[in-house]
Amino acid sequence: MKIKRMGAVFFLVVCVFCGCGKHEISHEKNGQNVSEEYRRAMEKAETTPYGAYPELVTYTLAQISGANNSNLPEGDTYEDNAYTRYLRKMLNIQNDTVYMDTEERYSELVNILVKDQNLPDIMVVTDREILKELVENDLVEDLTEVFEKCTSSRIKEMYESYGDALLNSGKFNGRLMAVPETVIDHGPNLLWLRKDWMEELGLEEPETLEDAFEIIDAFVQNRMGTEDGETPVGLACDTNLVGTTSSSYSVDPVFDSFGANPQRWISQDGEIVYGSLTEETKEALDYLHKLYDRRILDRNFALRAPNNLRDLVVNGKCGAFFGLWWTPNNPLMESYEKNSEADWEPYYLQELADKNVYESFRDNKYVVVRKGYEHPEIVMKIISVLFDYTRYEAEDAREVNEYFALNVDPTARPLVINVDYNEATYQVTENIEAALNGNYPEGNLTAIEQSYYQACSSYLSGNDYTAEDWAAYKSRISAVGLLVDKHYTPAVRSYLDDAGGEIPQSLRQFETSTFIQIIMGEKPVSYFETFVEQWYQQGGHELTQQIRLSNPST
Repeated sequence: MKIKRMGAVFFLVVCVFCGCGKHEISHEKNGQNVSEEYRRAMEKAETTPYGAYPELVTYTLAQISGANNSNLPEGDTYEDNAYTRYLRKMLNIQNDTVYMDTEERYSELVNILVKDQNLPDIMVVTDREILKELVENDLVEDLTEVFEKCTSSRIKEMYESYGDALLNSGKFNGRLMAVPETVIDHGPNLLWLRKDWMEELGLEEPETLEDAFEIIDAFVQNRMGTEDGETPVGLACDTNLVGTTSSSYSVDPVFDSFGANPQRWISQDGEIVYGSLTEETKEALDYLHKLYDRRILDRNFALRAPNNLRDLVVNGKCGAFFGLWWTPNNPLMESYEKNSEADWEPYYLQELADKNVYESFRDNKYVVVRKGYEHPEIVMKIISVLFDYTRYEAEDAREVNEYFALNVDPTARPLVINVDYNEATYQVTENIEAALNGNYPEGNLTAIEQSYYQACSSYLSGNDYTAEDWAAYKSRISAVGLLVDKHYTPAVRSYLDDAGGEIPQSLRQFETSTFIQIIMGEKPVSYFETFVEQWYQQGGHELTQQIRLSNPST
């Protein structure tokens, strides 16, 4: 077996197999001169979710790196951690990380690998245009059969809980060419506010978005978190304005409050339109401009890089931003470690518009296998072990499940995805809350729920709890618990038949630049009409017609 590492080639020394009561028999990669027992073991491994390989199988990997070594415990690495150790123990497989970069630069790295046609054995793809290029150039394996044979029944149920659309997003001409991540809805963006600042200023908790913006205005006017010579920071905001399933600092709730769906295809008046071009989006931009003029929206938002936004929060310079339910894990846990008096509280203040929004899966992750890799089934085996067996059946996977409560980032996994049921996030919290209240037997909790339950119990005890315990409680109970109380249900979106609708980079940049200019007052709100006209002229008309023609029944 060949292992690639940055252009160098190494040869794996073939292992020897020891049969019970038999002589040791050497074997080669081509399958010649192997024992019958070895052959049967290999066949089982290649056709079942949990069958172990009779010899160590290695695979090269493109890996997303996380901040602070993905918060792995001291001594653990991307090649040697609870996940890889368990996979080696159960399946006899080992990853050999070849290519690695941060999430912000990962797509660029993958694009280079694709252009050079120098692919690792397994790779997570975060850009659908790159995925299409891989398929069109016959660079990845067809996973249709291995999905059927080597995927556990529970994992198949998880995909089915999303309907046909999700799994179909990885199919091309009816064949499964990429395995999609399942968790595509992390819930609505919550507004995270420094409650200790609110109490210091004698402010009531907000009930509406406008209430919240008045609170942020008070933060700015009273220069909260600001030293002499510094400009107060209002609502932290990313220049993308609209978030993805893995990002914070967007202003989605403002668009939501106007019934706007920028960067999404929607059904309006009986036909498909691009949500960034609607009157509702124009009204939301006008409102954001007013927030900017009032200094409620960070006056320097257009200059902020993602790391700078994180630093504002961690260093106590900012008291408000929109983030998803897991925000206490990243970045708030680091804020808490620096200042445990920084009391961040989530608020769910917007009403989601009841519109037919189409899912293009533009923000989703996909796992692909290099064309020619001899064990393409390994992907489904990894998914079945990590997202089914260790969570529901294993009695020896405590180290794996403890990673959740320890706030180990998902980037520590060999596959930087998550696979679970459609409403798993909310069901887990309901079970944990019930157990904490004595209304659900602790013994009935799954391994993940047990891990969070113990962390939350430690936090509630008030004795020697850790920052990880705090983050577990704030994310699972304070944040998700808030959504459960509000009876939030995951968004149900229709599916574009071409699994696409991706906006070309040139149009994306044009849109972002225009929206920022309108918000900052460099262009009047009336310029929005010119933007719409030019968007269509620069290729948007053809794209829209293509989407409408491929979805005639809409």
